Amino acid sequence: MLRPSLATVLLAGSTLAVVSPALAGMEGARTLIPHRAVYDLKLKDVSERSGIEGMYGRMVYEFTGSACAGYTTNFRFVTRVDTGEDMRLTDQQTTTFENLKAGSFRFDTKSFTDDKLDRQVTGEASDQTTGIKVALAKPDARQVELTPAQFPTEHMLEVIENARQGKRFFEERLFDGSEDGDQSLITTTVIGKPQTPAADDVDAGNAGEFAKKPYWPVTIAYYNEDQKTDSLPIYRMSFKLYDNGITRDLTMDYGDFVLSGTLSKLEVLDKGQPQDNCH
Repeated sequence: MLRPSLATVLLAGSTLAVVSPALAGMEGARTLIPHRAVYDLKLKDVSERSGIEGMYGRMVYEFTGSACAGYTTNFRFVTRVDTGEDMRLTDQQTTTFENLKAGSFRFDTKSFTDDKLDRQVTGEASDQTTGIKVALAKPDARQVELTPAQFPTEHMLEVIENARQGKRFFEERLFDGSEDGDQSLITTTVIGKPQTPAADDVDAGNAGEFAKKPYWPVTIAYYNEDQKTDSLPIYRMSFKLYDNGITRDLTMDYGDFVLSGTLSKLEVLDKGQPQDNCH
């Protein structure tokens, strides 16, 4: 799961995957659906200290690939922020490639304010026996070694697998290349009991053929690495998760302000094509 960066939203200078684990009849096999999802964003809550008077935007997530070839995501998070003194257009553009079999993850994030590039973070990470090794190329070339952690697609697969097994809570470290790309985060995931969409649930209708399927309410909280105490998380995301991995009705809590995201369009890509059979 990619997280919209807090710094990007405020200064412009960010995991949502549509995942379907095909577990029945295939020992250990997990199939991910190529797709494109669009979410309309609006300000749900805000504190006086945030310096924000209004905010709205759009988030687009495109997911392609396969278990054998690896998975590519293209993620764009655009907001228009009213500070009371001016209007600011922020634009975060992230591309990642994750190879579950090889334990590798590449990431490139560009952050813009009013069409001006403010920041770019580029690098690659590999899952070593001792932990995560990160090679950053931008903004500065350097090497970082981190505690063992999961990459975004791997983490989302675990969320779904726990939901299917009825496990309501788990904790895991995550590396997604966000912020400066040099630290992992501790995540705590809470999964509610399955629910059925209400008849007046307008957001459900945009899930297309999956609109009437049961879903799990899921909340994931993110904490700074090695700093998870009694303090509040740096970021929290809640969403409705179907058993095929489709997510909708998002709530993104940054502490001083909260954004809601409504699924406005879902397109399943390359539907019906056979999946890889890796050995």
